[in-house]
Amino acid sequence: MQQAKIYLQKGRDEAVRRFHPWVFSGAIGRYDGDLADGICVEVLDRHGNYIGMGHYHDGSIAVRLFSFGSIDGGRIVPDVDYWTGKLSRILEVRRGIFAPGSAMGDTNCFRLVHGEGDGCSGLVIDMYNGVAVFQAHSIGMHRDRDVIVEALQRVFGTELKAIYDKSAETLPDKYGQTVQNGFLFGHCDTPHAVQENGHTFLIDWVTGQKTGFFLDQRDNRALLARYASGKQVLNAFCYSGGFSVYALKAGAAQVHSVDVSQKAIDLTNRNVAANFGEITTHEAYAEDVMKYLKAHNQQYDVVVLDPPAYAKSLSAKHRAVQGYKRLNAEGLKRVAKGGILFTFSCSQVVDRGLFYNTVVAAAIEAGRQVRVLHHLSQPADHPVSLFHPEGGYLKGLVLWVE
Repeated sequence: MQQAKIYLQKGRDEAVRRFHPWVFSGAIGRYDGDLADGICVEVLDRHGNYIGMGHYHDGSIAVRLFSFGSIDGGRIVPDVDYWTGKLSRILEVRRGIFAPGSAMGDTNCFRLVHGEGDGCSGLVIDMYNGVAVFQAHSIGMHRDRDVIVEALQRVFGTELKAIYDKSAETLPDKYGQTVQNGFLFGHCDTPHAVQENGHTFLIDWVTGQKTGFFLDQRDNRALLARYASGKQVLNAFCYSGGFSVYALKAGAAQVHSVDVSQKAIDLTNRNVAANFGEITTHEAYAEDVMKYLKAHNQQYDVVVLDPPAYAKSLSAKHRAVQGYKRLNAEGLKRVAKGGILFTFSCSQVVDRGLFYNTVVAAAIEAGRQVRVLHHLSQPADHPVSLFHPEGGYLKGLVLWVE
C-alpha cells in the first residue's frame, strides 16, 4: 500500500492533536514521498512526531484522518484486521443505542458508520435489514473499499446479505465519473423491506436519494407520533413518507403528503400501502411545497417542514437563510391555533443559532405567537465528534403556535 509522510507547520498541529480529523492544505509544511489523491499518508508534526493517518486529497481539506496515534496506540496498518477491529467497535456502540440484547429490537435499519463521528472521515455505511449500503465521500475511502468490504463480512458473518456501493454521486466529480454504483458482495433485489420502530418501509438504494432512506429522522418521526393522534397533519417535502407513516400509525385523522417529485409521491404511497393497505385518511400531492402552502387555506393541527439542504456551500448561505424564512413564514400560516410545527434544516453551513433566529424572523413575519417545545437533532447512530462540530448538520424545532 503506497504511503507518504506529511509534516505540519509549527503551530498547525494543535487541531489534529485535539482529534479534529481534517488537515487543511495551508497547514502542511513539507512532505516525503509521492502524493496522489486517495493514498494513505502519515501525519507528523514538524519534528517528525507521529500524529495519525488519513487519506490525502489535493484540495482545501488535504488529509482526512481515520486514525490518531494516541487513540490507536501508535502507527497502524490500515488492513483488513484494522478495519475489522474498528467496525466491530462501532457496531458495539450501535447495539447499545437500540434495544437491549443482541438484536436491534423492532428496528433493523440504522447507520453503521457516520463519517467523522465514528472516526471514519469520508465514509458512510447504512444497514438495511442485512444489506450494507457503502457510500464513500473521499477517493481514499473508495479505493480502500475492498478491505472494508472484507471487514464487513467478518463483522456480520452470515447476517450480511449484500453490500452495495452508492458512491458515484458523492465522490469528487472527476473521479466520481469513473465510478459505477453496484454490488460489492452478494445481491438483493429492491425494493427491500425494513423495519423502523415497528413501521415498514420499502427501500431502493439504487434509485433512491442518499443511500435510499433518511435514517437521520428516526427519533423525530417517533416524536411526531406523540402529537398526531386525531390530528390533521401536513407532511411537506415528504420524500418517502416517513413522517406520514408514523402519523397514520399514531391515529391521525388525516394526513396530506406533499413533494414536488412524483417519484417521491409514489414512494410515499407505496410505504403507506405497505403499512395500511387501502386507506382513506391519506392523500398525496405532487406539487411544489411553497405553491401548495400559498394556494391552500386549510389549517392543520400539525405541520412538518423537512426541506432538502438549501445551502451546500458558504456562498449560498444568505440565499438559504432567506429561503428558510419564507418557507417557515408560509408554514406557520397553515398551522391552526394551538397547533404544532416541526421544522428542520439539514444545511451544514446554517448553524443551529442562525436557523433559530431565521425561524424567529419567520414567526414575526407571520404574526404568530410561538413557543419552543423541543430542540431536535440527528439520532445517536449519527454521532458527532466533540472535536468536529461540523458533523452536527441536522437542526430542528418543535413549535407550539398560538
